[in-house]
Amino acid sequence: MSAAATALPAAEERERAPLAPLSRLRLLTRNKLALTGAVAAAILVLIAVFAPLIAPYDPARPDFSAALHQPGWAHWLGTDDLGRDQLSRVVYGVRASLQIGLLAVALAFAAGVPLGLIAGYYGRFADSVVSRLTDTLLAFPFLVLAVGLATILGPSLLNATIAVGVSQIPAVIRITRAETLRLKHLDYVAAAVANGGGDGTVLFRHILPGALSALTVQATVGIPSAIIGEALLSFLGLGIQPPSASLGVMLSSAQAYIAAAPWMAVFPGLAIIAATLAFNLLGDGLRDILDPQGDSR
Repeated sequence: MSAAATALPAAEERERAPLAPLSRLRLLTRNKLALTGAVAAAILVLIAVFAPLIAPYDPARPDFSAALHQPGWAHWLGTDDLGRDQLSRVVYGVRASLQIGLLAVALAFAAGVPLGLIAGYYGRFADSVVSRLTDTLLAFPFLVLAVGLATILGPSLLNATIAVGVSQIPAVIRITRAETLRLKHLDYVAAAVANGGGDGTVLFRHILPGALSALTVQATVGIPSAIIGEALLSFLGLGIQPPSASLGVMLSSAQAYIAAAPWMAVFPGLAIIAATLAFNLLGDGLRDILDPQGDSR
């Protein structure tokens, strides 16, 4: 075997070797869109965490004497038809959206990752069963499935989270299965099996860590989808219920006042756009940084 032939696998292994954390951070700072998304996402998370300190008013308390006030010094984003401060409701609406987004993604990963690992590692009957389940769920568009589940479960914050989370399980299963199929044939996994490693050890100590890059990207992509899903469910009356603040509830209430008080729809709409755009930009940047070979596979 020639020297060039023996050097080729080594070169491929170097290309696939994970970047050091410092190198990844440098790549993130050089990617302007990803950096913008990361900063915007961090700001949104801080707003959600410190919502009680940021909101100037109680978001659920009406003040009929201040109904439909335009944006001004007293109410920076104006008030709604019940005199509730729009800024306070947007802040708490962002908090509710991120809460559902994070919990829904966590639910999808808790169910989808083990199923994807089992399907990709064992194959045959297990793969067939999981794949048929995934295909069945994928037959329904994401939002249609979420609305259907929320209708069956009933309107509430918990049920909306479950509906959105279940709707994201198929995507998590497919990504985990694909990564498992790729990783289980690599030399270090074969060496772990040859050294007597059990299935649990191989799956959770060798295969799952190798799939974390792709799963991290999927998480950042799944959060904006969950935010949109929550807004749609609340808009239709299947999610968070009034008087609790939700961006979808605010948009639903603004329908009757779109001409007289357009700020009732503009600001919650801008908040949804900002949240989804921030996490989408972050996800695109993380895909380039964590999975540089993604396009070639």
